[in-house]
Amino acid sequence: MKEKHKIYFASDIHLGLPNHSESLIREKHFVKWLDTIKKDATEIFLVGDIFDFWFEYKKVVPRGFTRLISKLAEIVESGIPVYFFTGNHDIWVFDYLPAETGVILQRDSLTIVRNSKKFFISHGDGLGPGDIKFKFLKRIFTSAFFQWCFARLHPNFGLLLAHKWSIGSRYSQGTTPEYFGDNKEWLVLFAKEKLKQEYFDFFIFGHRHLMLNIQLEKGSRFINLGDWIKKFSYAVFDGEEILLKQYPLADNS
Repeated sequence: MKEKHKIYFASDIHLGLPNHSESLIREKHFVKWLDTIKKDATEIFLVGDIFDFWFEYKKVVPRGFTRLISKLAEIVESGIPVYFFTGNHDIWVFDYLPAETGVILQRDSLTIVRNSKKFFISHGDGLGPGDIKFKFLKRIFTSAFFQWCFARLHPNFGLLLAHKWSIGSRYSQGTTPEYFGDNKEWLVLFAKEKLKQEYFDFFIFGHRHLMLNIQLEKGSRFINLGDWIKKFSYAVFDGEEILLKQYPLADNS
């Protein structure tokens, strides 16, 4: 991998939260970041919860986000692959975004090798030993029958209902997630167990809104990407190592 060609990772932008005006500020800032990194990026991985809520009806998609959608299309058309992972908030991305922008839709965990380094990449929802309540909800949300039922709602009502549910989340209320510790954090425990079966140089996760870069056994590293609500954080792989960085909102012009 050339020195000026890098791989970028970001997650948990939650566009749409908590309202249009505040979300638009963050969307413009995120697009500005994409403009910055496209100069030396070979690949971009968006690791889930890019939207705070997304549901594609057969003929209707949520309003807004035109700046991000057009920027993703531009980047893909320039020859830079963009991987779009579905998270627990935008689990109902179907075929519109891939068709419109060319992003590579990724519903499950992904294993890749780049420059002889092996990566395990996942949004992280539902992995590890805990989070029982969410695992139950995920089974419901991913069922074809539940999706069919939701699609029967008028879009005005369905999206309003989803927004009401979303603004009650701890993220919209500004609560900082608690780090449980290396021996209790679900995704860290998942990575440690995974290492017993197969070696990875890097584990890349979103979901928890924490900026973490933890040394595991045998030189493996656990990376949690943070978010774009408070931290405006991302990871970059330079061919050898991964660094966690921030793109402060204060820099936006």
